[in-house]
Amino acid sequence: MKPIRIGQIVPSSNITMETEIPALLRTREMIAPERFTFHSSRMRMKHVTKEELAKMDGDSDRCALELSDAGVDVMGYACLVAIMSMGHGYHRTSAKRLSQVATDNGMPTDVITSAGALVDGLTAMGAKRIAVVAPYMKPLTEMVVDYLRHENFAVSDYRALEISNNLAVAAHNTANLPGIVADMDFADADVIVLSACVQMPSLAAVATVEAQTGKPVVTAAIATTWAMLKSLNLPTRVPGGGALLSGIY
Repeated sequence: MKPIRIGQIVPSSNITMETEIPALLRTREMIAPERFTFHSSRMRMKHVTKEELAKMDGDSDRCALELSDAGVDVMGYACLVAIMSMGHGYHRTSAKRLSQVATDNGMPTDVITSAGALVDGLTAMGAKRIAVVAPYMKPLTEMVVDYLRHENFAVSDYRALEISNNLAVAAHNTANLPGIVADMDFADADVIVLSACVQMPSLAAVATVEAQTGKPVVTAAIATTWAMLKSLNLPTRVPGGGALLSGIY
């Protein structure tokens, strides 16, 4: 069986998407026949500011073109806040444009944005109200919250961890997440978004937070993996991937 090629459009300072998404798909290989390889193209970004994010997003077309040269089977755009800071609904615009870049190169490929994947994953789970944890500075976190509200999700509570350096986001201790959630008002939330960012590590805390809160938990990386599997027409069961990757959706 030919391995499935996963293309990843990655901020230059992101070191988590290339660990968490492969980790999920490697775990899936233990229960399913498909095998995956991973291929990245990077766009410059060191600090999570609106200005750097906008400049970085302008580089995403080049990344899509480079990955399409490799004949990848699906691409994932690995920066949720870059998309959400560009205005309401931009995940649709971005995915369409980047897919067209691949098509124009003779290599038609679906493009999944982590922002769109989170919106679609929450919709599939039937979420109406959510609680959100994000590593960004408060103004950017509020943009993310506003974006999600515009997609018809009520946000019960959110936490901005106010980390601006992207490598510092990756260094955030996953073990702190259960305590952060414990101090939030999530009682009426249908789903907890444990990491609204593919750079902030969170996989190791998903099962703990689900057990602690009794709520389904999703992260940007989990949603991106789910959306990629959906695009590839593959079953979405991944052990350890939380409710969204239970295979139900």
